[in-house]
Amino acid sequence: MIERLLHIKIDHVEYPELQKAIMPYYTSKGVRLDVYVKDSSRVFNVEMQSTLFRSIGKRSRYYQSMMDADALMKGEDYTRLPESYILFVCKDDAFGEGLPKYTFRETCAENPCVDFADKTTKVVYNASAYEKESAPELKAFLNFVCNNSSGDPLTARIQNLVARVKQAEENKTEYLEMNIHEQDKFIAGREEGRAEGERIGEERGRLETARNLFSLNLTNEQIAAATGLPLETIRELQPPPVK
Repeated sequence: MIERLLHIKIDHVEYPELQKAIMPYYTSKGVRLDVYVKDSSRVFNVEMQSTLFRSIGKRSRYYQSMMDADALMKGEDYTRLPESYILFVCKDDAFGEGLPKYTFRETCAENPCVDFADKTTKVVYNASAYEKESAPELKAFLNFVCNNSSGDPLTARIQNLVARVKQAEENKTEYLEMNIHEQDKFIAGREEGRAEGERIGEERGRLETARNLFSLNLTNEQIAAATGLPLETIRELQPPPVK
């Protein structure tokens, strides 16, 4: 996908990290990058945007600073910073100019031929303008992002992967719902058992109270009224007469 977006070749992918979190200092604002990969000399951050964020330029600036801090070990020379690309794939136009993509690099205002050589590139894609894209493969990809319509093997493969992930998510949701149902049943059973235990304890307490009240020479009717026990139960508890 990155090769298609940038029209470049990647020799290999060293490590893909999804939702990579970078927070170099506990007091600084951290970032969570959607997809972060690298090859032998470059790093790539790909952000998928279904809704547009304000200040996308400043967002990319901060992402760049976090990626640089993450790439360079303490004491290393700045020349060891890898070439970096930050790609925003948006369903809508972030700048309102109707272009299918916007590429930004550091240039000299007085002479654009002067190379600043910071080796950073930011590209913002506008999937809604896919029809204006001249490169067929990129056009097919932007059309897929905009309309969920696969037009070549890569987008068809992505579409199948998305369908599998959604199915897995649905299964996971159903599994969690089942677990929640079982947990509810367990909690209800536990609460029911607790209530039954309290009822038995209260019943035993009333029986013990009734036995103690017999020593006060109260009638069976008075003890039944005091304890809330049936008169028949009081009669069963009544001790035999002393001879």
